[in-house]
Amino acid sequence: MDVKNVTFGPGEDGFVVNADFGVGLSAALEEALNSGVALHFVVEFELERPRWYWFNEKEVSERLQLRLRYHALSGQYRVARESLYQNFFSLADALRALGTVRDWAVIERERIRPGQNYLAQVRMRLDTAQLPKPFQVSALTNREWALASEWKRFAVNSGAEERPSR
Repeated sequence: MDVKNVTFGPGEDGFVVNADFGVGLSAALEEALNSGVALHFVVEFELERPRWYWFNEKEVSERLQLRLRYHALSGQYRVARESLYQNFFSLADALRALGTVRDWAVIERERIRPGQNYLAQVRMRLDTAQLPKPFQVSALTNREWALASEWKRFAVNSGAEERPSR
């Protein structure tokens, strides 16, 4: 799993994150999914204000819950984001939709101070704590169950769009 693209900028009610993740499943995860196990994912966003005299001050820490499951009767994959549900006939299409985050409101406009620089980071990971208990044990010992992107860090200047780090 990797972060392909991320932007942070003003939206209707504050500042929003748009991100694209490349999501792929290991053989073990795909087998579990096709056997009826729901896979829960978390997109995490953090915004910090740098301070030269101490640790950075965390302004916001947000989590977006996503779920992927397979319905054997309909032969469809279902992606759930809050109250939005989308159905797909192919796993590839479902994974593409799962990795697309749009207009995710993460902070109110008034919490961004004019002229202030911020550091932001975003990532996506499989939430192994949401797996059934027998699978949680496997997730602790088997790398095929460890699915997470690296943190994508970028600078934010007074609410301007992001500048990705290299």
